[in-house]
Amino acid sequence: MTSLAWVLAACGTGQDAQEGTSAEPLSKAALERATLTGTDLDGYEVRRDLAATSASRKTAEPAECAPAVQAVGGSSGFAATARTARIVSSTAHGPSAHLTLSSHGSGDAERVIDALRTAAERCGTFKDVLVDFDYAEVQVRPDPGYGDESVSLRLTQLAAGSADEEPVRVPYAVVAVRQGATVAMFTTFNRPGGPGGEESAAVPEAVIRAQLKKLGKVPTAAK
Repeated sequence: MTSLAWVLAACGTGQDAQEGTSAEPLSKAALERATLTGTDLDGYEVRRDLAATSASRKTAEPAECAPAVQAVGGSSGFAATARTARIVSSTAHGPSAHLTLSSHGSGDAERVIDALRTAAERCGTFKDVLVDFDYAEVQVRPDPGYGDESVSLRLTQLAAGSADEEPVRVPYAVVAVRQGATVAMFTTFNRPGGPGGEESAAVPEAVIRAQLKKLGKVPTAAK
């Protein structure tokens, strides 16, 4: 399975993004209204993607690194009460992103962020057991200060070629943001042979801010 196939199968400060949040989980309908559309962000096309509410079954080796490989897929080891997913593509051939919004209850939103941060800090390398890809150069980035809490990391996927070939290096970036009881997960990667090449990947800040701004405008009591 190729790297691309695997991924596709708030204006203002972080303080601004926190407005209108609480610990109450959003309903499915409210989460849909809070998710980016093509009219929310100039220069990007937004398409729906599949999103299950169940906890991710992706595992890693070592096992403690599972939250990192789950985040690459836009999910976590915690079930969501509602979840949406979008593929956000730049119309100017710039970096694009995969986005998921997950509504959680009983403190699980905080646990998602804690588990990801801990895994990223402890795991410099790990293997995605399901697809047999290795990841290396895992690096926790400075806290971007989004939402109520956030974590940012970079890592490199080593996509195996033939036995005689060096693995293809695919830079990835993940940003996870908790806003109230909702976790927004943003993932991007540099396509092999594309404009970014083997340079470090970065989630477009415009996508993150637009999503957090829209999320902050949806009342948590909305049905």
